[in-house]
Amino acid sequence: MLCPSCRRQLERGASFCGSCGTPLNGGSAPLELVLADATRIPVVSELTIGRAPGVSLMLSDPSVSRVHARITADAVLEDAGSSHGTWLDGVRVTGPSPLHDGAKIRLGDAELRVERRREVAEAGRTIVVRAGASLLVPSVGAPAGNSTSFGMRPRVRSGYALKRLDASEGRKRWVLRDLQSGTFLRLSDNDAFVFELLDGSYSLVELVGLAEQRFGATGPARLARLLTDLGERGFLAGVAGGQALAEEPTGRLRRLFKPREKTFSFIGPFIEKLYRLGGWVFFTKPVLIAIATLIVLGIGAFVYLIAARYGTPFVVASKFGWGALVFLLGRFAVVAVHETAHGLTMASFGRRIERAGLKAIAIFPYAFVDTSEAWFETRRRRIGVSAAGPASDFSLGAVFVLCALLLPEGVVRDIFFNLAFAAYVGAFFNLNPFLERDGYHILVDALGEPGLRRRAKQQFERRLKGQGASTDSPVLMRYSLFGLGWGVLAACFAIAITFRFKDAFLLYMPEAVVYGVMGTLWAAFFLPVVFVLGKPLWERLRGR
Repeated sequence: MLCPSCRRQLERGASFCGSCGTPLNGGSAPLELVLADATRIPVVSELTIGRAPGVSLMLSDPSVSRVHARITADAVLEDAGSSHGTWLDGVRVTGPSPLHDGAKIRLGDAELRVERRREVAEAGRTIVVRAGASLLVPSVGAPAGNSTSFGMRPRVRSGYALKRLDASEGRKRWVLRDLQSGTFLRLSDNDAFVFELLDGSYSLVELVGLAEQRFGATGPARLARLLTDLGERGFLAGVAGGQALAEEPTGRLRRLFKPREKTFSFIGPFIEKLYRLGGWVFFTKPVLIAIATLIVLGIGAFVYLIAARYGTPFVVASKFGWGALVFLLGRFAVVAVHETAHGLTMASFGRRIERAGLKAIAIFPYAFVDTSEAWFETRRRRIGVSAAGPASDFSLGAVFVLCALLLPEGVVRDIFFNLAFAAYVGAFFNLNPFLERDGYHILVDALGEPGLRRRAKQQFERRLKGQGASTDSPVLMRYSLFGLGWGVLAACFAIAITFRFKDAFLLYMPEAVVYGVMGTLWAAFFLPVVFVLGKPLWERLRGR
């Protein structure tokens, strides 16, 4: 279901739009807090206001207490035991005080206005601290302020975004993002409590005492671990953590395979404009049903064409020159639509595309849209963002294959069939759960297992070395075994493809060269399997 005002997707059972605040089902329009920089924040959920990093709205004014005031989802203002008091229309707040259109709130020396929403205002509920800023706002703004240096009083630097997800996301439901590097860190509720204390007000000794009060004997260890994680990732002011990760790779091979990136600033606004001008239609229920129907018909038609007309999906094998060129051009078109689908889905959730462009590894280029902002959404929405790309591949494949089905025999029909095959290859490649593509991210969210690939690899290697433990996860073990089996099948499939193209290669090269190249490729196809099994088994034998 889409918001009738901003056309963003709505949460199930929502009484208002979480993006623009539009009331639903006969409700009234929510009030908005208007900050000094004209940032507007819909009062659609409980807000806490103060100087602490963990509050919903952070004000840098020294007269504002760490947790100064609260505003309920019903727009009722309460003082939270502040030092300088909370005032509403010049009257000190001593109990629950309903807000109204035109009201003025004063917290110490800081002032806020309250207004009824009169037009669509852009706002979210992600806590954002822009680099060099000290004002925390749940929407995109341009606040100003100064950061302090790190000493014996640890302080989280500016330039991050923080959001607490729904409890269904699991134990680590807080998402912390570095706005400079784009890296993420997942925090538990207890970690978030400690994170809130890192505003430079407490010394290390005081932090240890507070951690012991909250967590008992494990408090200091928890504090040390969190400070280490934050420091390594550069979240602490004055600590240049994680900088070694950005060093230039050494060696010709490493430099060759280093990803090279070219971003274009116009792509994000273009996708946003595309969504407003009609892209939202793809997220309406009738169109989603039509797309699902199209995908099913396309797969059926593709199977029919292989069985009844071509006998093989590799039509490019019999038209090696022009067919291969059409296949490559089709792949570029499919990739462009694939990334656009990711971007439109992000826009449907009210999320912006900060980075997009082209990447190249060695000589192989591909397009990308940075969807890392999806980590601030619920698991269901993250799966939707990941699935949008493969869904677009299947949809385009269906369009191409239906054209091939309706056209008479000839080159044009073969071209459309080649394009359909290119789209389906992309769809299945991106759904592969053993590569860090869309399918992998869908599986991670479905299982609730962050870092699935890395953790499964580590556990599998320990098992092969004979160092298994009773606490090993069966989910990780199954993933490792399925991944190993997939690697063997993929190698066999790739070998079969080389035989399919053998006759075409023999037209251009001597037989000895062709079989030499094919043998080298066969060995390369099985190298990943050899590395997975060989290294830990060898270490196990050496240990004996």
